[in-house]
Amino acid sequence: MQELSQEIASQAARLIVEEGLDYGAAKRRAAKDMGLPANKTPMPSNDLLEQELRIYISIFCPDTQPLELAALRAKALEWMQRLEYFRPHLSGAVWRGTATRLSDIYIQLFCDDSKEAEIELINQGVNFEVRSVIGFRGKPVDALSISTFCEELQEEIGLHLMIYDHDDLRGALVSDQKQKSGRQTHPDQSLIPLGPQTPQTLKAPALPAAPTAPIGSLKALKLLLGD
Repeated sequence: MQELSQEIASQAARLIVEEGLDYGAAKRRAAKDMGLPANKTPMPSNDLLEQELRIYISIFCPDTQPLELAALRAKALEWMQRLEYFRPHLSGAVWRGTATRLSDIYIQLFCDDSKEAEIELINQGVNFEVRSVIGFRGKPVDALSISTFCEELQEEIGLHLMIYDHDDLRGALVSDQKQKSGRQTHPDQSLIPLGPQTPQTLKAPALPAAPTAPIGSLKALKLLLGD
């Protein structure tokens, strides 16, 4: 059984990197591709999947992935600075260090009024789509989905702003169950590849270890980027 979970996790890791699937979808697809019934097959844990994901990246894209991750983190920093008033915290693969150019950016905002962020985006002239997704507390929250152009990658990137109450911030900092879960808030987002360019001006760091904090503040992200 452990060998089967390992194999599913290995196949799922490939799908995450090559096709941009989230954890849950990658596990189900891997099981299907292996001829296993998804509803009856014990799935690997997210910890095991992340371990396999890091192994896959280190073998098949050790040069390109750190560059792509740095570009996505820089883009996340840009948006977090634009929305600093709403106490932004970075989550998902971009924060944990396993993101590739196919990964979306997930930022949690903690607002006194749930409509404040929408009003701010309108004032900034930003087009967005409102979705209802399951947040880290297991309850529906609004997600403001944006398509933003990443200059370093020369691609449109999906950016999702998860809207929480101000008082939810403490709970978000002490719980990373949804942060690492494939059932996390992953709304569908079409990516529009514009070219295979690899940024040449960025210095490729080594694949980082997962941060110990479940989400990252603006200050923490700056430290990661060396700002």
